[in-house]
Amino acid sequence: MLKNLFPSRFSVLNAFSVLFLLVSFAVRLIFLLLDFPQLENSFFGLIKIFVVGLFFDLGTLSFFYVVASFYFLLLPKRVYGSVFDRIVCYFGLAVCLLVVYFSFFAEITFWDEFQRRFNFIAVDYLIYTYEVVKNINESYPLPLLIGGMLFLVVLTIWYFDRKGVFRIAFESTSDFGQKSVPTVLAIAVVLFYTGMVENEQAELSNNRYNNELSKAGIYSFFAAFRNNELSYTEFYRTIPEQRALYMVEESLKNSSDSLLSPEKGIQRLVRGDMGQRPNVVLICVESLSADYLGIFGNREGLTPNLDSIAGAEAYFTNLFATGTRTVRGMEAITLAIPPTPGRSIVKRERNQNLYTIGEVFKSKGYSRTFFYGGDGYFDNMDRFFSGNGFDIVDRGRGFLPSGDIVTNRRNIEDGEVTFENAWGVCDEDIFNKVLKEADMASKRGRPFFDFIMTTSNHKPYTYPEGKIDIPSGTGRSGAVKYTDHAIGQFLKQAKTRPWYDDTVFVIMADHCASSAGKWELDVANYRIPALIVNLKGFQGKRIVQQCSQIDVVPTLFSLLGWEYKNNFFGRDVLSVAPEGQRAFIGNYRKLGLLKSNDLMVLGDGKTANQYKWDQQDNSLKKRPMDTIFLNETISFYQLADYLYNHDGLNVDAAP
Repeated sequence: MLKNLFPSRFSVLNAFSVLFLLVSFAVRLIFLLLDFPQLENSFFGLIKIFVVGLFFDLGTLSFFYVVASFYFLLLPKRVYGSVFDRIVCYFGLAVCLLVVYFSFFAEITFWDEFQRRFNFIAVDYLIYTYEVVKNINESYPLPLLIGGMLFLVVLTIWYFDRKGVFRIAFESTSDFGQKSVPTVLAIAVVLFYTGMVENEQAELSNNRYNNELSKAGIYSFFAAFRNNELSYTEFYRTIPEQRALYMVEESLKNSSDSLLSPEKGIQRLVRGDMGQRPNVVLICVESLSADYLGIFGNREGLTPNLDSIAGAEAYFTNLFATGTRTVRGMEAITLAIPPTPGRSIVKRERNQNLYTIGEVFKSKGYSRTFFYGGDGYFDNMDRFFSGNGFDIVDRGRGFLPSGDIVTNRRNIEDGEVTFENAWGVCDEDIFNKVLKEADMASKRGRPFFDFIMTTSNHKPYTYPEGKIDIPSGTGRSGAVKYTDHAIGQFLKQAKTRPWYDDTVFVIMADHCASSAGKWELDVANYRIPALIVNLKGFQGKRIVQQCSQIDVVPTLFSLLGWEYKNNFFGRDVLSVAPEGQRAFIGNYRKLGLLKSNDLMVLGDGKTANQYKWDQQDNSLKKRPMDTIFLNETISFYQLADYLYNHDGLNVDAAP
C-alpha cells in the first residue's frame, strides 16, 4: 500500500513535500515566538494553531504535488534518467524550492509590517513592483537575501542528491498503475481544497494572532488573489434596502439640514450662513498614529511641532481612521463614506466622476490639486484624483496604468528634489513644491484646495541627514520626528506668504502605523490625530466628539459657514448629540461601528459580533447581541455599498 502511495519514481517530490512541511512549521513557530504575548496561549490553543496550520499546509502542498505528479505519471519508463528527465527534475525542484524560500523570507517581512499572513495587500503589491522592490532593497540587504535564497536552493539540491533522492527516481521501475494512485489522490485533494475550503475557515479562535498563525502564507496569497473584491450582499448580513435607507437618513438628520429626495438616497442640503472662502490645505500624513503625539500621552518628544500647534490651534481628541491603508484614508476623506468591503474605491474601476469633497470646493470657485511625492500611478491615486477633477502634482511619468495620458499633471522636477527614496521625495521637498504652487495660485486670485499626501513616515524610514537628532533609516520614530519637522518648517515658511492669513490648514493621518492586534478590530490602533490650523475664531478648541475621518471635512465646511448640497455619510460632529456620536473602523473584511465603548463587527461569513471596548487595557469583551445596534451597523455599510454599485455616489446622482 505504501509503495503505491509513495512510489520510488516520486522520491524527489516526496522529499520536497517533507521539506515544505518543515519550512512551514518553522515559519509558524517563528511568528509564534515573535508575538507570543499576544496569543491565546493555552495548551489547546497552541495545539490548534499547529493542527489547523498543518491542514492548510497540506492544501498548499497538494497544488505542488498535482503538477509534479502529472509529469511523473505521463513520462514513459524508458525515459527515466535521460538528459531530458534530469533537466526537468533538477530545474523543477529548483523552481519549487525558490518559491518556498522566497515565500519564507517574504512572509517574515510582511509579518513585520502588518502582523498578518499574506492578504490582498500582498496581491496589490504585485502591480507596483518598482516601488516595492526598491523599498525592499532600501529596507533590507537584498543582494544578501537573494544570495541566501539561491544558496539554500543549491544546498538543498546537493543534500537531496547526496542522499540518493534523484538516483532513486531515475532508477525507478514504477509503472503507470503505481504512479496513478498518488496522482489521483493529489487531484482529489486539490479539488477538495478548491471547492470546499475557504481561507477564513482557519479562523477558529477569538484571538486574531492565533487565526493568522493557523493560516498558510502561499495558500492565503492565492485566496486573497481570488477574493480581493467582495460583494456586500453576498457575504454580509443585510436588511431590506428601504429600511437601511431610512435608518441612515434618521442618523444623518440635523435641524438645519434638508433631505432632498428621501426615497432615493441621502442627498441633502446642508445650510450655512457665513460663507467664508479661505484657501484650504489638507496634509494627509502617512501612518501617523495618535500614540506618537505628546498630546495623546507620548513621552518620547517625537512631535514637538504638532504638539505645539495643537495646543495653540484646534484638534480632534477622539478621531478614528476608517481603515488600515492610505487608499482607505483617501476614500474616507474625499468621499466621506464608510469603508466598503474588499478594495478601496480609490483602487476600483468605477472610481471617476464621483461626488467628492472636491465638488463642494468646485461649487465655491476653488481650484483643486493633489500633491504626492512619488508616482501617483501607485495605488491608482492619479486615476482617482484626476478622474474626479483634481490637478496632479507628483513625480509621475505622465501616464496612467491603462496608458491614458494625464493632461492635468505637473511634475516635481529633478532640480526640486533634495532627497528621494523608494516612495518618493522627502516631505520637505513636497512641501516646498506646494509653496511654489500656492504662490502661483494666489496670484491668479482664485481660492485653492490642496490635498497633500506625505511619504517619509514609511519603511525604509529614510530622510535627509542632519534635520533631526535621530539618524536616517533607523526606524519609524525617526521618520515620525522628521515628518513633524517638515510640517513645522512648512507652516513657518507659509507664514511668510501673503496668502497665509487667508488659509486654513488641516493636518490628519491616513491611518495608524499598525492596526494589527488580538481582536477582530483592535480599536485603539485606529485612533489618529487631526488638527485644524489658522481658522479664525477657532483657536484653542478641543473637538472631543467621537468620529471618523469621514466627518472631518464636513465639520470644517460647517465651521466655514458653507451651505452646500451633498450625499456624504460624514457630518458636522459639532452639531451631533452625544448619543448620536459614532466612528467607522474596518479592514478589507471586517466592518465595524463604534458608539462610545460599544463595537459591532460585521464579518464576510454573514457573521456579526458585539463587544464592549475597555479603553484601559484595550480589550474587547463579547456582549449579547443588540439587534437595534446590529441593524444600524448593517444599514450604514449596506447603503454605502448599494450607492456605489448603483451610481448613487456619482456627481450626476448628487443634487
